[in-house]
This record gives sequence, structure tokens and C-alpha cells, in this order.
Amino acid sequence: MKPVMRTISGTEWFVLGLLILSVAMGFILYYVDVDLLFKQVVVGNSMIETGYTAEDGIVEWITVLGLLLASFTCFQRVFTFYKVKSRLFTITTFLLGLVLFFGAGEEISWGQRLLGITAPEYFQKNNTQGETNFHNLVLGGLKVNRWVFSFFLSFVLGVYVIVVPWLYRKKRWMQKLVDGLGIPLPAIYQVVAFLLLFLVTQLFPHEKRAELLELGTGLLFFLIIRFPSNIQTFRKPLTS
Repeated sequence: MKPVMRTISGTEWFVLGLLILSVAMGFILYYVDVDLLFKQVVVGNSMIETGYTAEDGIVEWITVLGLLLASFTCFQRVFTFYKVKSRLFTITTFLLGLVLFFGAGEEISWGQRLLGITAPEYFQKNNTQGETNFHNLVLGGLKVNRWVFSFFLSFVLGVYVIVVPWLYRKKRWMQKLVDGLGIPLPAIYQVVAFLLLFLVTQLFPHEKRAELLELGTGLLFFLIIRFPSNIQTFRKPLTS
């Protein structure tokens, strides 16, 4: 099946508006008062982050919200389609939901800071921030965040957002593969939004540009999962 042309819904416009406003706010705070954007304060023997892009700040929680909504959408589809779709479709959708849930958990270090839990000894020794998450680990001198969560995922994301949708529109075998696996594909406006997000955040004159990129990515993943270009694949067949 080829992508269906449809009108962008109110929910999609709202999420896009939230994305634009959130990124714009980063720029505004940087030029108005950079301490409102991000500041580190020493409290006792600890270094505390404050500001818009700080750990457990507004930007981080919007990122988590986007990833969780995308994850729950996948799990909802598992329960909706497990009797009418193939086992491969169900497994792929479930695994995608797990990956997105994992991303949300990593973003907040699995609630460690919120609950005031001390990180296990292994993470204290091998994590650059001493937190319970995998993306800040250093293994054999290699930073996981740099090589896996930056380079590798950026490559995979580029293929997913640009190459796969193009092949889907051109090749019948790619249509069958993608729809059979239940892979949501980005709509054209979502691809454009991803490209603009990347370009704009690269122009952000602060080290916390990555936080704004993650925020936009989390929200766009929700849009892609919930409102994909191949949305007909995720509609329950009518029963006679």
C-alpha cells in the first residue's frame, strides 16, 4: 500500500506547535539570561543543575513525554492487532514500544534522581555522571553516548527518515516488508520537521543544543508512531 494523503489533525498541529515553542524558548532564554537556560550550582558537596535544559528540567520532561506517548501507542497496537495481524507484526511493534520506553527511562536515569537513590557501584565507576543509565557509560575508554547513541543512532535515524520512505514509495518489496513488520513511516511534513530541527539546533550557540534536539526528536517520534504516512497499515480491518 502506498501512503495515504490526509489532512494534518489538530493533535499534530498542537505537538508541532509545542516543539517550535520549546526550541524557540531555548533561544530566547539564551539571549535574555543564559542562567535561566542552564546553570550549575554547588550545594554542599554536590553540583546541582538548574534552568530550562537542566537534568529533570522542563526540556527533559517534554522529551520523556514524547517518548512515553510513542511507546504506549505501540503497546496499544499490540493489544489491538495481535489477533488480526501476523506474529511478526506484533513482535516488531512490541519491541519498538520497548525501545521507546527504554529511551524514556534512560532520559531520567530510571527515576534515580527523583527517588534519591544512589547509583550502583558499577555505574558510579563507569558512568561519566555517576548515574544509573547506559548512555553515559564509558567502556574500554569508549563513550557509549558518543559512539552508540550519537553516531550509530544518527545514521540509523537518517536511513529511517530519508532512505526507507523513498524506497517505500518506489519499490513494492519495501512496501511489503515495512507494512508486514508494522514499521510506522514518517510523513513528508515529519521528515521536513526533522531536518529543520537538526539544522536549527546546530545553530544554537550553547552546549545544551543536544537537549533541544532530544526534545524535538521525542515529540517527532510520537507524531511518526501515532500519525505515520502508512497509517492505513495500523487501521483495524472491518469485520463483516
